[in-house]
Amino acid sequence: MWIFTKHGFFSAVCARQGTGQSGRPVDLDRMMVRARVRAHLEALKERFPDQLGECDIRDYMGTDYAFRIFVAKSAWAQVLSALAEETDYDNFKSEVRRHQGTKGAAYEHALHEVWRVMYELQE
Repeated sequence: MWIFTKHGFFSAVCARQGTGQSGRPVDLDRMMVRARVRAHLEALKERFPDQLGECDIRDYMGTDYAFRIFVAKSAWAQVLSALAEETDYDNFKSEVRRHQGTKGAAYEHALHEVWRVMYELQE
């Protein structure tokens, strides 16, 4: 699942069993939350220290998502629920600009591109 938040962009999938290597069966109780920008995972960990504070950000340079954390699915569900509950804005891209400021300019630009591509799908 892809999740776009004011904190950043994440791809969340079930982790692989054991060491997480490709080809192993998935672990239905553990999530791998991936990001392309390390600061996005750092912001998420800072916002949710009870659920994610103990998760180390691991570097996977040369992969499609260079930064990853591993977390229990139950903890990840709490994060997603809290993100939904704290929504208090009526324009997502504007909220990203307000929340991240100039340091999030590249992310905000990417969101506009995603919006455009998905708008084309609508037509």
